[in-house]
Amino acid sequence: MPWIPRGLREGIVTTRYPRRPDGYGPSFQGSIVARAGHGAGGGLTEVVETCPTGAISLRDGQAQVDRGLCVLCARCTHMFPEVFAFDPSFETSVIDRRQLVVPDIDEDDTGLEMARAELGRRVKALRRSIHIRHVDGGSDGSEEWEVAALTNPIYDVQRLGIFFTASPRHADVLLVTGVGSAGMQVPLRHTFEVMPDPKVVIAAGVDAISGGLLGRGYAAGGGVGDVVPVDVFVPGSPPTPFGLLHGILLAIGLLPPTSGAKVQRGPAEEKGATHGSAFPEDPPREAGP
Repeated sequence: MPWIPRGLREGIVTTRYPRRPDGYGPSFQGSIVARAGHGAGGGLTEVVETCPTGAISLRDGQAQVDRGLCVLCARCTHMFPEVFAFDPSFETSVIDRRQLVVPDIDEDDTGLEMARAELGRRVKALRRSIHIRHVDGGSDGSEEWEVAALTNPIYDVQRLGIFFTASPRHADVLLVTGVGSAGMQVPLRHTFEVMPDPKVVIAAGVDAISGGLLGRGYAAGGGVGDVVPVDVFVPGSPPTPFGLLHGILLAIGLLPPTSGAKVQRGPAEEKGATHGSAFPEDPPREAGP
């Protein structure tokens, strides 16, 4: 039985997130941010014009990045590294599309609080056994690999009472990937309609949020929000398994909404800290030899 000594040697590989901080490390290229305090210049204007999805804009001389459009091509970080940089955070899911613009834009706090309260009311009964129906609305396949990874031993979403189901009639959460292509709009809308209430919709990935590189055209719209009402937006191209898990937990009310600009620190920096989840702190565990 080689599994016993292997388990003792390697220890427990399953992440303890969200009970304990976890992530991909400080060098992970999770999302792109624009450093505050930099004025507009000729170089910035060129970056805005060359962004393939129009994710970069200038507002009052300040560069802003729309994570709902950014496909992480890194062109801006090479052209203007003193302004644009990668952020290692994966906790970038939001409940308001406007929150994906960083640095933060001026938000209507009243409207945002109302959206949070309404989402909390709907998901109040969905705190434990959650069933997700995943629909590919016309993706390139990359998001599907990340979604599938949620069930592997590292992330193991079943430990949190989260399961994938083949039937929308048994689902609480609709997880949508892809641009919402013309051929998938009717099936996607029908899937949403037959799901029992209360239900939550998650747009996973830049394609689902805005249409990505394709954008609006004859074959696709500007994301799945044109087809079904979206409650949570998970940026990324594709979003990582940790990013997807954060979005799911946010959607079902087990994590507080974030600004979309939080920097994920390593466990050594946040020893013993929590993420404000509804899960209690785990007791210390002994590592394998």
